Amino acid sequence: MSQGPKVYVVSDSVGETAEVVVRAAASQFNGGRVNIRRVAHVGSYAAVEEAVRQAQADQAVIAFTLVLPELRNYLMELAERGGVPCVDVLGPMLDALEHVVGSPPHRKAGLAHQLDENYFRRVEAVEFAVKYDDGRDPQGLAAADVVLVGVSRTSKTPLSMYLAHRQVKVANVPLVPEVPPPRELFHLADPRKVIGLSIRPEKLHRVRQERLKALGLTAEASYASLERIVAELEFAHDVMKRLRCPVIDVSDRAVEETAGIILDYIARRGTTE
Repeated sequence: MSQGPKVYVVSDSVGETAEVVVRAAASQFNGGRVNIRRVAHVGSYAAVEEAVRQAQADQAVIAFTLVLPELRNYLMELAERGGVPCVDVLGPMLDALEHVVGSPPHRKAGLAHQLDENYFRRVEAVEFAVKYDDGRDPQGLAAADVVLVGVSRTSKTPLSMYLAHRQVKVANVPLVPEVPPPRELFHLADPRKVIGLSIRPEKLHRVRQERLKALGLTAEASYASLERIVAELEFAHDVMKRLRCPVIDVSDRAVEETAGIILDYIARRGTTE
């Protein structure tokens, strides 16, 4: 079985939940190889019959997530009669929660993957972060919730993406001595949205050296020289003074920690509007 055992994932939704469980279990056997076939959106007795028939012909295991009791029971009955190994991925947990909660589940397929307003806001924020990353289009600064400014390797892009998943629209602008900052940066309707990112020179020196090594380049390039770094940071600090923006030192902070500071700042800003 070079491709691993065959497993039919049968679901009244897309089958993602059962597939994750199957792959987690398969990782404990034979190098994790497993041949999965999804049978999605099963909503009738005929569809259940066809899924069991094909699994029996392929000598496959069935892993299923069906929320309607009648379909669950019918699938297990057919599988038992046909000698097809069958695992109810969702049923036992539904039964246990029903006992604890004291009320029956909704029995509606696909609720775990339902697209709600929060989902669309996250997608919109991620698309915004990608579009206005690294100062690509200064026109987007006015529409941003937060504008991050700083020299290269101060975590502007990772922060933008992290905050995007918290539904915050972030644009970021690199500060380079040879390139004047965009005029739009100094003419925002709400200048409080600008946040500067700083870092200690010696820390940035190490970060850039490691970056060059990862790219297969010599660590002696001017990009990673301490003299160049000091000049960039001085330029960036001058720009931040002109902007009168708060500045966060990211030297010893994880992205999550810096993002938490920014989110707190946004919350405080909102209470003063």
